[in-house]
Amino acid sequence: MTEAHVCPSLHLLLFHRLLVRYANAMTHEDAVRRIFGERSTFYSRSAVHKDPEVLKRIVELTNPRPDSLALDVATGSGHTAAALAPHVASVVCADITPQMIREAQKISFAQGLGNMHFCLADAHSLPFTDDAFNIVTCRRAAHHFSDIKKALREVRRVLQPNGILVVDDRSVPEDDFVDSCMNELDCLHDESHVREYRPSEWRRMLEVSGFRVALVEPYFRHLPLTSLTSNVSRESTEKIHAIVEGLNDRQRKL
Repeated sequence: MTEAHVCPSLHLLLFHRLLVRYANAMTHEDAVRRIFGERSTFYSRSAVHKDPEVLKRIVELTNPRPDSLALDVATGSGHTAAALAPHVASVVCADITPQMIREAQKISFAQGLGNMHFCLADAHSLPFTDDAFNIVTCRRAAHHFSDIKKALREVRRVLQPNGILVVDDRSVPEDDFVDSCMNELDCLHDESHVREYRPSEWRRMLEVSGFRVALVEPYFRHLPLTSLTSNVSRESTEKIHAIVEGLNDRQRKL
């Protein structure tokens, strides 16, 4: 049975997005490409995304070997793939946003990592054969997937039997209010946000998709409110501040 390691950072944000599609309207994936295309250079420089402690732990969890074939789904700027590359035969960086792929290529070149390969691909429809990889990673991206269950089925399809999936993503605790508030805030921060999941949801989704969950490892990273309001419209910024300022003492302690 394929193993999955889930490392949620119980940190930032529930809110079910209703995506209404009109003729010729922008799809969710179009929104992802637009938003991350505009912010691609930010993610290359982001200290959170380059966090060496987190990246080291992800590599450890993959149990890499020199002959391992790895895939980093929704690679973004490629930080996870670059951390993994020295320990495996090759790592494919897949992302839906062309600008992100270019940022990952820059990191690969700057670090002299010749075994990083690049593919423009949607996590919901991976262009790889069945059982193609020993290792799959997905970091700080799953909360943007429009159909998380479909994406997990695709990962399961391309991962070899006894392969390892490591998911590292923001998550919400098992509390209805915090779940709702955190996800609402993140939707205001980023319209491509879909949902940050509870650990219990992750476990259930993974098991239904055919994985055996070997480890759920929470960790915390505290960020300032500006991490939610940067690169955000004035209207959304005002709504974020209104929500935070409206929290009572009990809610702030949750």
